[in-house]
Amino acid sequence: MIKLGMFLPPVPDHRWKLAAQTGVHYAVCRVNPAFSPFSLDSMAEAQKTFLDASFEIAALEGDQFDMSRIKLGLPGRDEDLEKYCCMLKNMGELGIPVLCYNFMAGVGWFRSKSDIPYRGGALTSHWSRKDVPEETLKFSHEQLWDNYTYFLNAVMPTAKRYGVQMCLHPDDPPVSELKGYPRIITNADAYRKMLKLTENGNSGITFCAATIRAMGEDDIALLNEWQKKIPFVHMRDNQHISNGFMETFHDNGPTDLVERFRVISKFEHDVLVRPDHAPTMYGENNSEPGYAALGRIMAIEYFKGILDTLEVEYK
Repeated sequence: MIKLGMFLPPVPDHRWKLAAQTGVHYAVCRVNPAFSPFSLDSMAEAQKTFLDASFEIAALEGDQFDMSRIKLGLPGRDEDLEKYCCMLKNMGELGIPVLCYNFMAGVGWFRSKSDIPYRGGALTSHWSRKDVPEETLKFSHEQLWDNYTYFLNAVMPTAKRYGVQMCLHPDDPPVSELKGYPRIITNADAYRKMLKLTENGNSGITFCAATIRAMGEDDIALLNEWQKKIPFVHMRDNQHISNGFMETFHDNGPTDLVERFRVISKFEHDVLVRPDHAPTMYGENNSEPGYAALGRIMAIEYFKGILDTLEVEYK
């Protein structure tokens, strides 16, 4: 079954109402700062808040606390890794099955412009290397791989023990350097390396389909290659621009979303799919580019149309 989810804030607002009215039952969230991921009681309260609104927390996503010391290999990272393991334990005890994490050091997901006029006056985002010249690296790619390996060795046994699947999100944009920081999860081989490093752990992939395509990789081929390791998909689309890409509405990008869903529907396990970044539409402010409500609500209905046509079960 395909489970349609929505990234929602931890405290109810209009996006909760719209998601519920669209028929979404599964929430993806970052619980902080409203709730503490290190307190079982606080996490349980977050879970109850969602349940009271008829949502199940299907995944936590993003850095649930400041991961700088872990990603940069700074003093104090062992203390932070203990906190991370406490969070995994709490997730397992509450039955939250997926943690979408990343290892983007210094700079998270990034766009060089976020107010590009688009269809009908909507505002969208783009990335172009021309807007952000390359800088000298602050440290090496090898050092970042060492930090990532240290992290995996520290947390993966706890994830396995408590049944939480840790799903790696690619670097977005998938470039080798951003503002002086190295980036390492930028191609399919980086994922193959991660899977080899964690072959005895509870590892998985957050398949951010548009980022995979921005790598120059074949997203359909990789869905087939990694299907046993993909419980969570970010569905969005990009169109090529000079030295980068621009984000599109889900219904008019260059990608064959029907084929993506056709492949995912053949997986032998349930897959959580959420619409990722969408343009900001009329009447919305652009304070959270990519995460205004209406474009993602439209995407949910578009997904349902595809799935109904394919006669694929979803919830």
